[in-house]
Amino acid sequence: MSERKAPRDHIGEILTELAEQNHDIVLLDADFRPASKTTAFRDRFPDRFVQIGIAEQNMMGVAAGLSTMGFIPVVSTIATFISRRACDQVTTSIALPELNVKLLGLYAGLFVGKNGASHQSLEDLAIMRAIAKMVVLQPADVVETREILAFATNYQGPVYIRIGRDPVPQFLPDNYRFQLGKSITLRDGNDVTLMTYGDLVEETMIAADLLAKKGVESRVINMSSLKPIDESAIVGAAEETGGIVTVDNHNIYGGLGTAVCEVVAEKRPVKVKRIGVQDEFGKSGTDDQMKKRFGLSAMDIEQEVMGFIKRKDNN
Repeated sequence: MSERKAPRDHIGEILTELAEQNHDIVLLDADFRPASKTTAFRDRFPDRFVQIGIAEQNMMGVAAGLSTMGFIPVVSTIATFISRRACDQVTTSIALPELNVKLLGLYAGLFVGKNGASHQSLEDLAIMRAIAKMVVLQPADVVETREILAFATNYQGPVYIRIGRDPVPQFLPDNYRFQLGKSITLRDGNDVTLMTYGDLVEETMIAADLLAKKGVESRVINMSSLKPIDESAIVGAAEETGGIVTVDNHNIYGGLGTAVCEVVAEKRPVKVKRIGVQDEFGKSGTDDQMKKRFGLSAMDIEQEVMGFIKRKDNN
């Protein structure tokens, strides 16, 4: 397996490289720089780094204003503070006028160290997907993080990018190129399709290995473009594998599972199993403790898929 790297650890380095090429990029921080690893950007471009402090709602207004002056503001803070605390400012000041602001939501989902429920973003995908004109993305590894940040800073309009906190293996090849609204198949299979994104790609891939040992060949698809979503991949999976299991680092309401159900209900009805947080708030604990507590480990996924296949095949 490849060296494990945390996407957030490379944010500063990647944004610095992009800012070398594009002098309009500015970075706004909500007193989160040590955790977001953006010190490299501040040191290289001190005049393009704006420390707002713990004032996320105000930061959205500042970013909106900068965008109207031709800058490309990148806003960096905890995902739940962007989506919950500053929801009105994101909606009214950024999305409604379709301003060119990029929102980096770090510490996404359950895996936030031991910070607990107040810092766990289990509603952010539901919120951001429901905001008109908002693009919603989450990279699976550092390679895709680099690609998505490059895409976002060249895309005209608001973008929300969810960034994981902890190290993950590399899943995408070095020559990978991100395409908006497109997924990538990480593993082929025709018995069932597993769809996921971000830091649960690893557990899902391990689950696919466990399933293979039981004779179940799973198609695993990285759905990093959560809005717009790859409808053709979803319809193809429905037609070719007869069932889809989604794995969400998010509440099952409003996340990837919901997005997939929206597509199959209209385009190709098929059974869907949604794995994710079951309408609860999070807890404080390590990643492994969170996976065990909320049924998101590879073994949990494998068991859920086996039960799903039995029910699917009996109907």
